[in-house]
Amino acid sequence: MTDVRKMTAADIDAVSAVRVRGWQSAYAGIVPQDYLDAMSAPADAARRRERFADGTGRVENVVSTDGTGVTGWAAQGPYRGEGAAPGDGELYAIYVRPDRIGTGAGRALLGAVLARAADRGFTRLRLWVLADNARARRFYERAGFTADGAEQREEYGEVSLREVRYVREVSSEGSASGASEASEEADS
Repeated sequence: MTDVRKMTAADIDAVSAVRVRGWQSAYAGIVPQDYLDAMSAPADAARRRERFADGTGRVENVVSTDGTGVTGWAAQGPYRGEGAAPGDGELYAIYVRPDRIGTGAGRALLGAVLARAADRGFTRLRLWVLADNARARRFYERAGFTADGAEQREEYGEVSLREVRYVREVSSEGSASGASEASEEADS
């Protein structure tokens, strides 16, 4: 059984491990391998501790857990891009431990993010995903997100990769409904 709760400072090391392993698994063959190999959970945790301590409350972090500990992590808050309209939120990240893909952790996290976004007054949730990350794009599409035509480039080492933006309306009732059919891994 998967539970989702608000992230605490005690979760930081586990969240950083999930994020780094998630990147290394999801982006293998997409992001340069030397970039992935250079990622470090302890370094990520140190940066995360600073941001967590200085948090302004704009970003909300949630974790999924089961009998094995933290199985996933997601973060959402106000949309950071240009042209943001009132009510625009953003799914900044969602990762599931590679060994827990297929257990419902991704669906549970996304359902919680959608519910919490509605509670915060967001009417629309946007996200960016690497164009070549077919698995994540399927996950989002099954959860009711659609590509809206916006694109940007992100630098990973010396390689520029294309990202596409997805959007989904958020409703206060049944906000998790589209997430229930999604597969297990997503990342942005």
